[in-house]
Amino acid sequence: MTVCLLLLSAVALTAAVPVPRALTRAAWPERDPVVALWVWQCLVATVLLCCLTALVLGTAAVFHTVRDHVFAPAPSAVTAAYDLSAAPIWAAGLTLLLACGAAWTTAMLARELVEARRRRGQARAHLRERAPDLPAGLPAARGPLLVLEDEYPDAWWMPGNPPQLIVTTGALHRLTDHQLDAVLTHERGHARARHDWLLHLSTALATGFPRIPLFAHFCDQTHRLVELAADDTASRRCGHLTTALALIELNQHRGVLSCASTHRLLGERVDRLLEPRPRLGPRHRALTTTVAALIPLLPLLITFAPGLTALS
Repeated sequence: MTVCLLLLSAVALTAAVPVPRALTRAAWPERDPVVALWVWQCLVATVLLCCLTALVLGTAAVFHTVRDHVFAPAPSAVTAAYDLSAAPIWAAGLTLLLACGAAWTTAMLARELVEARRRRGQARAHLRERAPDLPAGLPAARGPLLVLEDEYPDAWWMPGNPPQLIVTTGALHRLTDHQLDAVLTHERGHARARHDWLLHLSTALATGFPRIPLFAHFCDQTHRLVELAADDTASRRCGHLTTALALIELNQHRGVLSCASTHRLLGERVDRLLEPRPRLGPRHRALTTTVAALIPLLPLLITFAPGLTALS
């Protein structure tokens, strides 16, 4: 069991510290943000699986009742291969630390979901005030697209079932038909990919564990890559130039081309659309996706290796 815990710790530390820092310096995620999002999710899943399997092994070593339940269906040779009775003292401390981490992670995820639901409820109540229902007998005012009377040009999507697109009359007056189509396609890209769930997960982990590089980078990169992925969805349908012009027109009053840090992402998105780079080739894309999908299997392989060796 000691070897398993050490290997799991090594894999978790590698995936949590050096790999994310190297990934943030790489140039290819900007070329294919969808694949990059998948790689980040696989890294997070690897760390979480390492912690979960280490917690199970440590708990089984410390508590005999848990050990009996976990290894009840297994032959005696498998139980002996893990050598749970000779668990070192540091294993108990690691188990306690992992248990606290699991409880804290669950609390952060629950808090983020509750806060997101509260914010969504407030936003919907605000929309009902700004766009009241039509009298009975008239066509429904709401649907997949909701137009608000507002001189401020803006467009966004609100998660839900089904998700709703909101656009202001200021955006309708400022954008051409093709630019409006690009903006709405961008927002539909967010809705179809359910980027809201990914944003909630990354925000909860970064809030709960701000000093862990993986979770901090995961949050920052997720907020960036989902916008790039939605831009690609819009540019494939409406063209790179039209999407870039729509982004400029919709955000010109925000200083889209300024050097302020709060608007830097907007400028990067415009530059990326005006100077498109070739995406990853099919082989590189498939290879990267496959390798990333295999990484979360490492914790499971390490955990089950002693049992499989004993059976063979």
